[in-house]
Amino acid sequence: MQRTKPPLFVTDFGEFEFVNALNWRIFRRQLGVSQERAVLALLAKDVEAGIVRVAPLTAAMFTRARQLARRDTRLLGTRALDVLHVASALVLQARSFLTFDQRQAKLATAKGLRLL
Repeated sequence: MQRTKPPLFVTDFGEFEFVNALNWRIFRRQLGVSQERAVLALLAKDVEAGIVRVAPLTAAMFTRARQLARRDTRLLGTRALDVLHVASALVLQARSFLTFDQRQAKLATAKGLRLL
C-alpha cells in the first residue's frame, strides 16, 4: 500500500463497518476478543493523535450518493453502501481512496479519486 499523509478520513459509518467486521471475524473464529480490543485500542490511539479523523455522515453525503446512484450504478453495478463511501470521500474532498471492492474502486476512479 502506498503511503499517504495524515489525516486519514473515515466516516462514522466506516468506523462502524470496521468494528462490525472485527466482530464478524470473532464469530468466524478468525480473531480473538483480545485481538479485537488491541486493534480498537490502536485505532483509538490513531484518532487521538490525529492520524485518523472520524467524520460524521452528513446530508450532503447522502445527496451526493443519490446523484452517483442515478448516474453510475446502472453502469458499474455498485451497491448502495459502496456508493455512500465514495460520495462521502468526494464531499470530504479526498484525493485518494482505499478499498478492496472492485466495483467501489471503479466508481472511485471514475470520479477522479486515486486508489491506494
